[in-house]
Formats: sequence, structure tokens, C-alpha cells
Amino acid sequence: MADAALRLKSLVEQLLGVPLPVRIRAWDGSQAGPPGAPTLVVRNRRAVRRLLWKPGELGLARAWVAGDLDIEGDLYAGLDLMSGLIWERGEDARSLAQALRDPEVRAAVRGLVALAGPPLPPAPPREEVRRPRRHLHTKRTDKRAISHHYDVGNDFYEIVLGPSMVYSCAYWQAPESEGGTLEGAQRDKLELISRKLGLSPGGRLLDVGCGWGSMAIHAAREHGVSVVGITLSQEQAAYARKRVADEGLTDRVEIRVQDYRDVADGPYDAISSVGMAEHVGSERYLEYAEVLRRLLKPGGRLLNHQIARRPHRDESAYNVDEFIDSYVFPDGELAPVGTTVTQLERAGFEVRDVESIREHYALTLRRWVTNLEGEWTRAVRLAGAGRARVWRLYMAASALAFEHNRIGVNQVVAIRTPESGDSGMPLRSRTWN
Repeated sequence: MADAALRLKSLVEQLLGVPLPVRIRAWDGSQAGPPGAPTLVVRNRRAVRRLLWKPGELGLARAWVAGDLDIEGDLYAGLDLMSGLIWERGEDARSLAQALRDPEVRAAVRGLVALAGPPLPPAPPREEVRRPRRHLHTKRTDKRAISHHYDVGNDFYEIVLGPSMVYSCAYWQAPESEGGTLEGAQRDKLELISRKLGLSPGGRLLDVGCGWGSMAIHAAREHGVSVVGITLSQEQAAYARKRVADEGLTDRVEIRVQDYRDVADGPYDAISSVGMAEHVGSERYLEYAEVLRRLLKPGGRLLNHQIARRPHRDESAYNVDEFIDSYVFPDGELAPVGTTVTQLERAGFEVRDVESIREHYALTLRRWVTNLEGEWTRAVRLAGAGRARVWRLYMAASALAFEHNRIGVNQVVAIRTPESGDSGMPLRSRTWN
């Protein structure tokens, strides 16, 4: 067969009812599609079998992680062109069943089955997390989920994150094209959080989900506070403790492997939670907010830095991104920012400021992808080819999601306001003093 690409293109277009916006190169070397467009490389028939067995995002992800699919040319342009066919179609099982009543659709499926060949289905890549569908968010399951994502290897994360070792949205004064750097933007983010929290010498900060210790070190070194950083990742904790020791801050920074529900040595003057609340889960979010409020002294501030999804018409439906859930952040859940603010207020917080920094995360993710691609061979050696492909896909796709306003990220400042009502906040809060 020397025309696999043309047959594949024709059958997919017949199935979807729209022209394919990308070029295809198939396993037999044939090509079809718009000249000059990003090329979807279909390396083998197994890629087609994966998409037939699991149409949509998860089948595409399985083929990508296994190395059956790739994109040549501009990765972002390729993913952007394909997003309308995969991520934005929004087809559920009912609409798929209705589509299969169409004789042309059924004929296209039969043609793809013949092209793919036996057997069906291929086994998922070993990187996929397989477990019961219900997300329990117990201490045990949360620890296992965190370990899956963060215990990939500190050397691998050094490649992706760079010297700052901050795994959350940076705060860019200028993009790289205008002289900005990732390290400078991450330093500015840590300083912005410190100012929003009103950190001052002698205070106590709890850093929930402390990662590799960057926020804890910055707060202690630059603002003179005592910090307790907590994480569920053994690898992160070991790395953070070494950094603290190298900085000569062991008298002011303690790193613990501890669940936030087990912290019992409050009150703290301030709490930072940066990129951690996405792991809490909707069923546990009120508990999370109540625990953090109890750990704050009256007048203490919380900085909650969290990715948000856009609201759906039916918020009672269970909304989980299959690729992210299966390969990246098991048990992770995103909520609309309005839901987050409501839960914080239900817990007794007074929400004083919400700042969206959506565009900043797109810039950050693109830099991380560049870092990964720049040391691809070493990254594959450290984490394995499948895991490296997972990270490249999820970071590039996430950058596009932020750019197109499909998801956002917000910093919420909330206070445990004392009974007197004196919040201690400046009249013009954005001065952050």
C-alpha cells in the first residue's frame, strides 16, 4: 500500500464531515493534505487502532505517548489546528451514537477498521494511570497521585523548570522577545506573593505544596520570616532541604512531608498555596479552606494561586480532562474561579483581591517546552520516552488553552478577618504593602 495517507485523510474527513487542516504522513511514506501545513506523522497502523478504540482525546493521547503519532513543524500550530477536531467538538456518547446512524459515517468507520487492521484494542502505554473512576481524595490516594506527577526525578524537573525550580505560573514584566527571562519572571512572582501576603521579619509563613522550596527560601531570605513548607513528595522534600541548607536557612525554614490536613502547629501569620489547590478536589475543597483558615491567626492572609476552568452549563456533570487525568495529574480537578471564591467565603474567609494572570502562564509553559526540547535526549534518558512525550504534549496544549481563554489562573488574596473588622489591608490594595 502506497497511499495510506490519502486513504486515511479521506476516511477521517468523511467521518468528521470537515476537511483536515493538517498534512498527514503515513507509515508507508505517503503524504496527503495541505502543503506547508504542520504534519501529523502516523507512524503505524496501531495509531489508527488507538483512535478507533478510544475516539477523541484519550485515544490521541495514547498514540502520542506510545510514539505512534507525532507532529512535525510548528507543534503549537499543529495542536491548535487539531483542537477543533478533538478537544472542542464536545461529543459525548449519545451524540456519537447518533452520528453512527449516518450511513456515510458507518462506512468511514468500516474503512478505518480495514485500514487499521487487527488486533483491537492496543494496550494503553504503561505511563497511563489506571484506577477506579471515583476520585476519593483520601490522604493515601492524594499521596499516590502527587507521587505520580512530582516524583518523576528532580534532574528531569531541573531541565524543564530551569534554575528557579518553580513549577507554577511566572509573573512576566516583559516577554522573552523584549528581554524577559524565566528566572526573572519567577523571582518576580515570588516577590509579588510575598507582598500580597504582607510578609515582614519575625512572621510565620506556611507554604502549602512547597515544591522544591523556592517560595520558602525567597520568603525567609528576602523577608525575614520563619517558614514551614509542606509537600507529599519525598523527592521534592529532599531537594528542598538541600537547597535550604545550601542557603544557610535551616534555622528559618523547615520542610516537611506532610498532608495539609495534618498541620497542627498554627497559628501562622500568612499561608501561601501556589499550584496546590488543583489537587484538592471539589468534594474536599471546603474542608481545605476551613483547615487553612483555622491555621491562620486573626488578620492573617492567604494567597491561593490556582488554575481555573470556565463554567459549564451543567455544573452537576463530572468534568475531567481524560488526558490530564490519566497521564499528568491523577485526581486533579479544576473549578471556575467563582466557585473557588464562594468556597473560601463559605469557610469564613474575606476575599479581598482576585488577579487573573492567564497570559503569564502561556508564556511560562512555552518556555518550559523550549527547555524540554533543548535537552530532549537527556530528558528521555532520565524519565523515559513516554513520560517526556507526556510532558511535552501537556505543556504545549496547556499553553494554547491559556492563550485561547479555555482555562485561566488566578491569585486570590483572602483574610481571616478579626471580629473587630480591621482587615489590616491598605486602602489601595494593589499597592501591596
